[in-house]
Amino acid sequence: MSKKLYPDAAAALDGLLRDGLLIACGGFGLCGIPERLLDAVRDSGVKDLTFASNNAGIDNEGIGKLLRTRQVRKMISSYVGENKEFERQYLAGELEVEFCPQGTLAERMRAGGAGIPGFYTRTGVGTLVAEGKETKVFDGPNGPAEYVLEQGIFADLSLVKAWKADETGNVVFRKTARNFNVPAATCGKVCVVEVEEIVPAGSLDPDCIHLPGVYVQRMIVGAPYDKKIEFRTVREREAA
Repeated sequence: MSKKLYPDAAAALDGLLRDGLLIACGGFGLCGIPERLLDAVRDSGVKDLTFASNNAGIDNEGIGKLLRTRQVRKMISSYVGENKEFERQYLAGELEVEFCPQGTLAERMRAGGAGIPGFYTRTGVGTLVAEGKETKVFDGPNGPAEYVLEQGIFADLSLVKAWKADETGNVVFRKTARNFNVPAATCGKVCVVEVEEIVPAGSLDPDCIHLPGVYVQRMIVGAPYDKKIEFRTVREREAA
């Protein structure tokens, strides 16, 4: 049995959780969120957490569960439009929010995983995103232009949801559920992955590995999962 495989989420997070952590969390909406691990974080009772995640799920799903229990102090996010509790806490001054464009957030996580403390980007120049940040003019592809300095994210803990993993921790994601999971996984000091299936070492095509096992310290099998829909839209029935 793999030394990286733990019996459940609580066991996999044992010794890793404390108040004030910066957690990088994969997922996009409700697609590819590490829901078993997030439930275990909630149940542990830790507080004053900062989450770097594209969004905070929806009310009572994903990180939204931890917002309900008031365990989150700050969100570093891109899209928060489907979470009413997030909106309420933010407008009431109860939740600190650092808005970050999606591409910039992905690159901040990727940079952290590569050991890069900062990088310059055109995204956000001249907007609220750039307030208080250093800017510099570079001779870019279209001539001289202003760029804003963004910092890489170095998280204490990474929480990731994947499709399959082998016994050594090599991970494969399924289609769009890959989303922010790969950069989130690489930027944490410790990465914990929940998967739907563990397969024998050597059974996965090496050319199809999305996240090498060197980045993965602990794993759990979280299946079976329910298919949750973030926002259901249907067309009106036409008159007969």
